[in-house]
Amino acid sequence: MTVKEKGYSHWKGEFEEKRFPWWPITRYGIKLTFKRKFFKMFFFMTLVPAFVYLVGIYISERIEDFNFMIREGTELFSVNPAYFKNYMTNEFLLFMIVMIMVFCGAGLISDDLKYNSLQLYFSRPLKKGHYFLGKASVIVFFLFMVTLVPGIVFIFMKLIFSGNFKFIQQYPWLIVSIFIYSVFITGFFAFYVMLLSSLNKNRRYVAVLIFGLYLFTDILFGIFYGIFRSKYFSLISIKVNLQQVGAAFFKQKTSYDISWLYSFIILILISIVSMLVIKKKVTSVEIIK
Repeated sequence: MTVKEKGYSHWKGEFEEKRFPWWPITRYGIKLTFKRKFFKMFFFMTLVPAFVYLVGIYISERIEDFNFMIREGTELFSVNPAYFKNYMTNEFLLFMIVMIMVFCGAGLISDDLKYNSLQLYFSRPLKKGHYFLGKASVIVFFLFMVTLVPGIVFIFMKLIFSGNFKFIQQYPWLIVSIFIYSVFITGFFAFYVMLLSSLNKNRRYVAVLIFGLYLFTDILFGIFYGIFRSKYFSLISIKVNLQQVGAAFFKQKTSYDISWLYSFIILILISIVSMLVIKKKVTSVEIIK
């Protein structure tokens, strides 16, 4: 008795074009991050500086009520562009941002490489750009929560506490600076994390790379600066470069007497190289229609 095998039947349906085809990737990445052990605690700690600075804004408008507590140094509660710059570029916030990246970014691409999920992604009507946008949006969500959102809230609460619009009239460009710097630091870390995540299939190894490389550049800067006392070695440190650019965006004096453009160019070059490497590492699968 002969056995007949059913051949391949060509699918005659049509691909459904979604308006935001990258959104399911982002949604899943955010949910997965919140499920990770200890992440909620770290995320709460990242928001602590925002609460502290918000209290500072309140005290600045009620300084006479706190004279019994504040003997001197009331300039610390002067809310101006330097106040916002100090929040956006303080070492603790940058450190906690890196820790968030360890949780939400280490497995963004490495897990897909490990489980060969790329073929599953690209067997659907999903372009490379949609894939990258979906992955990067996970980072955008968390970083905007600790940079852009607090910055906007600070301005809003400052106006409420003061009861007038003098602050925004005095610094009309401040909200633009908050937005641009938030986008800049978010974009840099998105490329930085996705690059490292695409280099290895082991997310734990990638997590070590994300944290270790950030810390190593700062340690290396400290060693060379301590030996040669040259300000140009500050360009080695990712942290210092972000702080230099942040100071310039908020029209403040940089920590090191060197043009902030050098730091800006270095961070942009890192992002461009990261984009090229990521694009090469993530190969799409041709969809036969």
